[in-house]
Amino acid sequence: MHPLPFDLSDDAAYRVWCEQKLQDYPSSLDDLVVEIQDPKALKAAEHEALLQRVRKSNMAIYASARGDDPDKELIRALGHQFGLERLDHNMGADDDAITSLKVQPDALHKGYIPYSNRPIAWHTDGYYLQHQILGLLLHCVQPAAEGGANDLLDHEILYMQLRDINPEYIRALMHPQAMTIPPNIVEGKALRPARSGPVFMQLPGGQLHMRYTDRSRSIEWRNDSLTREAVVELKQLLRADSPFHFNGTLQSGQGLISNNVLHTRSGFDDDEAHPRILYRARYFDRIAGT
Repeated sequence: MHPLPFDLSDDAAYRVWCEQKLQDYPSSLDDLVVEIQDPKALKAAEHEALLQRVRKSNMAIYASARGDDPDKELIRALGHQFGLERLDHNMGADDDAITSLKVQPDALHKGYIPYSNRPIAWHTDGYYLQHQILGLLLHCVQPAAEGGANDLLDHEILYMQLRDINPEYIRALMHPQAMTIPPNIVEGKALRPARSGPVFMQLPGGQLHMRYTDRSRSIEWRNDSLTREAVVELKQLLRADSPFHFNGTLQSGQGLISNNVLHTRSGFDDDEAHPRILYRARYFDRIAGT
């Protein structure tokens, strides 16, 4: 993608990009869904259909015929077909770097909301990391008995909405000290240092990337009036009803492939015999061809 649309000094290029972005933009979650047979070996038409949706909205939903097959190679092989290779070996991940998202009350996972049944507010994955998570895959093996839905929002749409309200909000949120996540300290030991960085940033290839969390605690915003105003406006846009907000609950064999779009998770209740389990793969790569 040409870098000029995200240059605040080039409004003409931005307007052209906006027009192209909004043309034939998905109007519902159903528009993002692609029926596939086997995530391990996509047919050419399946691959193209998924890629087409990611190019437009930075995300797609696949519905596979594999049902509740727990084979983690499904998600690894799917990512490989889209150039997703560099997995994030995060602290909560399994040994293969693919995370099993389920209720885990053990000492390692206790205290981290993704491993509980509590709701998760708007965020992009890895907002607290030095190296940016550019690609995100979620694959549902077993949904919750009730709840566990996701809201999804393309970060490029949010950028557009904010810039159209006030371009200076974008400038504030692109500041390298815009958002700071304090260190993660457990029992007096720093597991991760404080991380500061922008909310919106332009990648070397010209694409737009976003790092964000809607948490109100354990976060420090740059102390100036414009940043504070921008954050208030951003939060209002996230909470507003709009045709760009998509909501749904992944079922067995379904998954999300994305360039780490904004997402939430509602709280859920498990069936003890069939607890909710999703696989999550986080990559330092974007989806190839987007």
